[in-house]
This record gives sequence, structure tokens and C-alpha cells, in this order.
Amino acid sequence: MRNLPTIPFERHSLLDVPDEYRDLRAEEGIAKVRTRMGDEVWLVTGYEDARSLFNDPRLGRSHPEPDKAARLSGSALLGGPQGDVATEKADHTRMRRLFMPSFSARRMKALRDHVGSLVDERLDHLAKLTPPVDLHAELSFPLPVLVICQLLGVPYEDREYFGEVSSRMGDMLDMGRSEAARAELGAYMAGLIERKRREPAEDVLSDLAKELDDDGRIAELAGGLLFAGHETTVNRIDYGVLLLLAHPDQRDLLMADPGLAPAAVEEILRMVVTSLHGLPRYAHEDIEFGGRTIRKGEAVVILTGVANRDERIYPDPDVFDIRRPQPEPHLSFGYGPRFCIGASLARVELEAVFARLFQRLPTLRLAVPMEELPRNEGRIADGFDRLPVTW
Repeated sequence: MRNLPTIPFERHSLLDVPDEYRDLRAEEGIAKVRTRMGDEVWLVTGYEDARSLFNDPRLGRSHPEPDKAARLSGSALLGGPQGDVATEKADHTRMRRLFMPSFSARRMKALRDHVGSLVDERLDHLAKLTPPVDLHAELSFPLPVLVICQLLGVPYEDREYFGEVSSRMGDMLDMGRSEAARAELGAYMAGLIERKRREPAEDVLSDLAKELDDDGRIAELAGGLLFAGHETTVNRIDYGVLLLLAHPDQRDLLMADPGLAPAAVEEILRMVVTSLHGLPRYAHEDIEFGGRTIRKGEAVVILTGVANRDERIYPDPDVFDIRRPQPEPHLSFGYGPRFCIGASLARVELEAVFARLFQRLPTLRLAVPMEELPRNEGRIADGFDRLPVTW
């Protein structure tokens, strides 16, 4: 077995990116590394390399021989290959056709005022509590969950159930546990879709109820949408608060001018690395890239959060600057044909939060030292169980 560095590299602060990634990028461009499962993969940490490979039709989520595919982790979502080589592109096109209209920029613009009202309600509730208060439980978690529930047509009262299933589904270490949770969430969504056939409403699941779903694929993807629609935004609210508290000069700029919220959100999205797990792709044929040959069947792991810190694109990439010029868009939502369909929704939610939070609670601060915040362990997303704050 070749002596290769093993990913992910350890980070001591969730606001930082380990230097080892930058060193590998500078020394090798794309580099051969080993995953926590013991498999060899190509690691991509450069901005331009990531964009090129996201756009390369010779790479896919499926693998010609899935049983032989390199794995990143035990995650059912991102640990290994997904789909079938023969049908992947057709399946992907169909699913985007089904889901994209629900997340159009026009629909998200119409949603903006409603989300703002929901944030105001959460902040009104928060302000009545006696600090210290868990911001994660009172704002970061309930807001995205409420929004995605309303959009999809999922009962909000089920939030504790699907939150717990999502937690199991995000497990990186126990493949069986993660796969079982994914199947469970798919079955839950299939039941909701069936109910929408009898009792349609103005929501995404009612739209999906009009489609045939003989193989359960739509319900499975709807489950993935529910997972992604709250899990990633929850973490980005938490991280955004921490970034602003760690950089009081930037917080003060935002307090003085809430109109900076969209720019602040883009910088938060660029800086926040919610996971060092990476996005797997598999070569469907040999690819010559960056002076290397990626052989058919080999895995390519794209680390968008590290690519967002590429000093060749962003000068002083580790500096948090909400007025930073953005010559190129960050890669937090991916790039190309698999650009995240929920990007507009996430921006609407994050802008609503950060335009209001420090206006309403200008003296907000952590109630414990940052290094003592309780972190999630063994999950795809490096997040927090609680975010105790005071004011």
C-alpha cells in the first residue's frame, strides 16, 4: 500500500482550513490521497480545477463497477457512487426538470417577504427569553426547517422525527445506519406524496404527486431535498454568527448598514467550510488533466470549501471581509450542471437572518468560549449541537 496522506486533515477550529490542503494544492495541483476508508482518490482543492471538473461530462456520480468504487466514508449520501452509468444523465435531467420550477428565482423572490416575517417572529420570541439562550435551537434550526416544510408540504410537527432521521442519514462512520435512515426518509416522503395525491395543496410534494414514481426514486430525492434544505442552511447560520462575532469590525459594518447583508452572506458562504468530506465523482473514461491521467473508474474528490480559499482567485483568502470584491462566484453551491437547485432559497434565508439579527440584538455574544462549543461528531457536516449566546 502506497504511503499517501489521509483525508480529511484535522482542523482545530471549524472556522479554519488545515494548511495541508493548501500545501498539496501548491505542490501537486490535483493530488493522490487516501480516504478514511483506505481507498486512493484524486483530491481537487484548486478553484479553476474544481470548476473544470464539475463541468466535465466524463465524470459522474455513478461508477461503471459500483462494488469496486473508492469510497470517501460510510455516508449513504456522499460516501460512494450513486445511480447507474447508463441512465445517470437522463435521470439527472428528469429530476432537475421536476424540481427546478419550485426553486426558481421568481418563486424565491416572492418568498422573500414571508421568510423575513418568519425571522422577525423568531427574533421576537428570542428577545423574550432570558439569556443565555441556545441560538441553534431557537433560530438556526427552526427557521430553515419551517421554510423547507412549507415549501415542500412536509408537516412542521414532524420536525423532530425527520431531524433525527437526518442526523442518522448524515452518519459517516456507520454505513448500515446511514443507508437505513435514507430508506426510512424515502419511505416517509413516499407516504406524504401519496397523501398529496388525495389531498393536493400548493407545494412541491403536490407537484411531484402528479408524476409516476414506480421505483421510488422521486421520493428518495425528495427526502434528500428535505435533508439538504435544512441541514446545510442550519449550519451556515451558526457559522455565519460565529464569523461575525469573531470579527467585530465586520459585525459593526453590517449593523451600521443592513443593506450589506447580501454581500455578507456571499462572504459567509465563501468562508464557511461546513464539511471537509468532499464531493465524489467517478471517471467514466480516461481523463488527461493537469498533467495527470485520471483512469476510468478512479474517484475524484472536489473540496469546494478549500477551493473557495484559493489565493490565486481570492487575495488574502482567509480574511473575512464582507465588502470583498467577488470577481468569481464561490463554489459553495457547486458549479455547472449540478449547481445546487436550492441556492436561491438558502440566500433568501441567510440574507433575512443577517439583515436582522444584529439589528435586533446588537450586544449578542457567545455565552461560552468558542473552543468549548459542543460539536457534532462523525457526521458529514461539521456543525454544532448547541450555540449558547447572551446579550
